[in-house]
Amino acid sequence: MSNFSRFMKQNQVVKENTTYAATKSLVDDEGKPLEWEIKPVTTRENDAIIDECTYEVPITGKPNMYRMKMNQMKYRAKLICASVVSPNLHNKELLDSYGVMDPTDLIREMISDVGEYNKFFDFINEYNNLVPFQEEVDEAKN
Repeated sequence: MSNFSRFMKQNQVVKENTTYAATKSLVDDEGKPLEWEIKPVTTRENDAIIDECTYEVPITGKPNMYRMKMNQMKYRAKLICASVVSPNLHNKELLDSYGVMDPTDLIREMISDVGEYNKFFDFINEYNNLVPFQEEVDEAKN
Protein backbone atom coordinates (compact mmCIF):
# COMPACT_ATOMS: atom_id res chain seq x y z
CA MET A 1 0.00 0.00 0.00
CA SER A 2 1.46 3.35 -1.01
CA ASN A 3 1.61 6.22 1.45
CA PHE A 4 -0.94 8.14 -0.61
CA SER A 5 -3.52 5.36 -0.53
CA ARG A 6 -3.47 5.44 3.25
CA PHE A 7 -5.28 8.77 3.05
CA MET A 8 -8.27 7.26 1.26
CA LYS A 9 -11.63 7.39 3.02
CA GLN A 10 -11.91 3.62 3.37
CA ASN A 11 -8.80 3.72 5.59
CA GLN A 12 -10.22 6.31 7.94
CA VAL A 13 -10.80 5.09 11.49
CA VAL A 14 -14.35 5.87 12.57
CA LYS A 15 -14.94 6.80 16.19
CA GLU A 16 -17.52 4.57 17.85
CA ASN A 17 -20.61 5.88 19.61
CA THR A 18 -20.53 5.87 23.38
CA THR A 19 -23.04 6.07 26.22
CA TYR A 20 -23.46 8.50 29.08
CA ALA A 21 -25.96 8.85 31.91
CA ALA A 22 -26.86 12.50 31.33
CA THR A 23 -29.17 12.92 34.32
CA LYS A 24 -30.01 11.12 37.53
CA SER A 25 -33.65 12.18 37.19
CA LEU A 26 -34.43 9.67 34.41
CA VAL A 27 -33.99 6.11 35.68
CA ASP A 28 -34.75 2.51 34.72
CA ASP A 29 -36.87 0.06 36.73
CA GLU A 30 -33.96 -0.56 39.10
CA GLY A 31 -33.38 3.14 39.79
CA LYS A 32 -30.20 3.38 37.69
CA PRO A 33 -29.79 6.50 35.51
CA LEU A 34 -30.66 5.84 31.86
CA GLU A 35 -27.74 5.65 29.44
CA TRP A 36 -27.93 8.00 26.45
CA GLU A 37 -26.22 7.08 23.19
CA ILE A 38 -23.79 9.75 22.00
CA LYS A 39 -22.20 10.02 18.55
CA PRO A 40 -19.20 12.06 17.47
CA VAL A 41 -20.00 15.33 15.71
CA THR A 42 -18.23 15.87 12.41
CA THR A 43 -16.27 19.00 11.57
CA ARG A 44 -18.93 19.88 8.98
CA GLU A 45 -21.74 19.50 11.57
CA ASN A 46 -19.85 21.61 14.11
CA ASP A 47 -19.19 24.33 11.52
CA ALA A 48 -22.91 24.44 10.66
CA ILE A 49 -23.79 24.78 14.35
CA ILE A 50 -21.26 27.59 14.78
CA ASP A 51 -22.73 29.36 11.72
CA GLU A 52 -26.25 29.06 13.19
CA CYS A 53 -25.10 30.50 16.51
CA THR A 54 -22.94 33.37 15.23
CA TYR A 55 -24.19 36.83 14.35
CA GLU A 56 -22.83 40.30 13.59
CA VAL A 57 -22.81 43.05 16.22
CA PRO A 58 -22.22 46.69 15.28
CA ILE A 59 -19.00 48.17 16.67
CA THR A 60 -19.80 51.26 18.72
CA GLY A 61 -18.46 54.43 17.16
CA LYS A 62 -17.55 52.73 13.88
CA PRO A 63 -20.37 52.98 11.34
CA ASN A 64 -20.76 49.95 9.05
CA MET A 65 -18.22 47.99 11.11
CA TYR A 66 -19.23 44.75 12.76
CA ARG A 67 -17.70 42.02 14.87
CA MET A 68 -18.82 38.44 15.13
CA LYS A 69 -20.41 37.20 18.34
CA MET A 70 -21.49 33.67 19.23
CA ASN A 71 -24.52 32.81 21.31
CA GLN A 72 -22.77 30.32 23.62
CA MET A 73 -25.95 28.94 25.21
CA LYS A 74 -27.48 28.23 21.81
CA TYR A 75 -24.22 26.58 20.67
CA ARG A 76 -24.12 24.36 23.76
CA ALA A 77 -27.70 23.17 23.29
CA LYS A 78 -27.28 22.56 19.55
CA LEU A 79 -24.01 20.66 20.01
CA ILE A 80 -25.61 18.44 22.64
CA CYS A 81 -28.61 17.79 20.37
CA ALA A 82 -26.35 16.99 17.41
CA SER A 83 -24.48 14.46 19.56
CA VAL A 84 -27.45 12.62 21.07
CA VAL A 85 -28.56 9.54 19.12
CA SER A 86 -30.81 8.08 21.78
CA PRO A 87 -33.21 9.20 23.07
CA ASN A 88 -34.44 10.63 19.77
CA LEU A 89 -34.78 14.32 20.60
CA HIS A 90 -36.91 14.86 17.48
CA ASN A 91 -39.57 12.34 18.56
CA LYS A 92 -42.92 14.14 18.63
CA GLU A 93 -44.23 12.08 21.55
CA LEU A 94 -41.14 12.90 23.62
CA LEU A 95 -41.33 16.61 22.71
CA ASP A 96 -45.04 16.68 23.56
CA SER A 97 -44.47 14.97 26.91
CA TYR A 98 -42.28 17.92 27.96
CA GLY A 99 -44.51 20.51 26.30
CA VAL A 100 -41.83 21.80 23.91
CA MET A 101 -41.46 21.90 20.14
CA ASP A 102 -37.69 22.06 19.65
CA PRO A 103 -34.95 19.57 20.61
CA THR A 104 -32.85 22.37 22.16
CA ASP A 105 -35.72 23.20 24.49
CA LEU A 106 -36.29 19.51 25.14
CA ILE A 107 -32.69 18.90 26.21
CA ARG A 108 -32.97 21.73 28.74
CA GLU A 109 -36.17 20.23 30.12
CA MET A 110 -34.86 16.67 30.28
CA ILE A 111 -31.66 17.79 32.02
CA SER A 112 -33.05 20.57 34.18
CA ASP A 113 -30.26 20.36 36.77
CA VAL A 114 -27.67 22.98 35.80
CA GLY A 115 -24.74 20.95 37.12
CA GLU A 116 -25.78 17.83 35.18
CA TYR A 117 -26.32 19.90 32.03
CA ASN A 118 -22.85 21.45 32.33
CA LYS A 119 -21.23 18.06 33.00
CA PHE A 120 -23.02 16.59 29.99
CA PHE A 121 -21.78 19.43 27.78
CA ASP A 122 -18.24 18.97 29.14
CA PHE A 123 -18.46 15.23 28.40
CA ILE A 124 -19.59 15.90 24.81
CA ASN A 125 -16.83 18.48 24.36
CA GLU A 126 -14.20 16.05 25.57
CA TYR A 127 -15.64 13.16 23.55
CA ASN A 128 -15.45 15.32 20.40
CA ASN A 129 -11.95 16.59 21.26
CA LEU A 130 -13.29 20.14 21.49
CA VAL A 131 -11.04 22.01 23.89
CA PRO A 132 -12.12 25.55 24.79
CA PHE A 133 -9.85 28.12 23.13
CA GLN A 134 -8.91 29.68 26.47
CA GLU A 135 -7.58 26.33 27.69
CA GLU A 136 -5.35 26.13 24.61
CA VAL A 137 -4.08 29.66 25.29
CA ASP A 138 -3.39 28.86 28.93
CA GLU A 139 -1.60 25.63 27.97
CA ALA A 140 0.56 27.46 25.42
CA LYS A 141 1.58 30.01 28.07
CA ASN A 142 2.90 27.27 30.36
